[in-house]
Amino acid sequence: MHPAALLSITALLLTGCADTAADPRGVARDETLLSVSATGEAEARPDQAFFQVGIESFGATGEAASTANRTRIAALLAALKGAGVPEADIQTRAVNIQRIDWGDRKGQYQASNIVAVTVREIARADAAIAAATGAGANVMSGPDLRMTDPEAAANSAYAAAYANARKRAEAYAGAAGMEISRVLTIRDGGGMQGNRFVPPAPPPPPVAASVQTMARPEEGGIIQPGQTTSSVSVQVDFALRPK
Repeated sequence: MHPAALLSITALLLTGCADTAADPRGVARDETLLSVSATGEAEARPDQAFFQVGIESFGATGEAASTANRTRIAALLAALKGAGVPEADIQTRAVNIQRIDWGDRKGQYQASNIVAVTVREIARADAAIAAATGAGANVMSGPDLRMTDPEAAANSAYAAAYANARKRAEAYAGAAGMEISRVLTIRDGGGMQGNRFVPPAPPPPPVAASVQTMARPEEGGIIQPGQTTSSVSVQVDFALRPK
């Protein structure tokens, strides 16, 4: 073959390759890339309560304070179990004894024992707290209201986030005289699943998200479950094409 003809064929092949070379973003030559970020929310009712409760005791000696504390904490644990809290849901968090060097009790000893309590049926939380205080608990914090399955609410929030991203993309496309051709990528932007932070999937940067608990009127009881909002975000890349 004549060298000039070979050169001509080679140039034609290279031109054809260049025309069909794939865009690294996945966009075809007749498409336009549109990147959209959106958030979605879903509400769920907490069904668990977590709180910490304990006993502080005082005595003239460390042994006296510790002995008094052991007796009282045993009564507290028995009361919690009597209120329906299983042993597996009661966990020691802190045991402490110290000499007091200030105030009215200077020279005495203080002993404390704090346990964490998980009530897996939120309707029983009032009874558990009442049992603890009735047994002499003088230290308490909480409750932290939680969901057994925060993923369920988060999945609903992600579905809402994608739907919002799709609507936004359709609005952009319509304004530009185009339509959505296909979805190129979907990236998780993170957020909050109930009370649990979910980190964003790399590489997108985190998108601000919030969680809030809103009390709703309930009949009786000191524990008001309210509603917890899961808020998450996604980033979706769409390919647009002319109508």
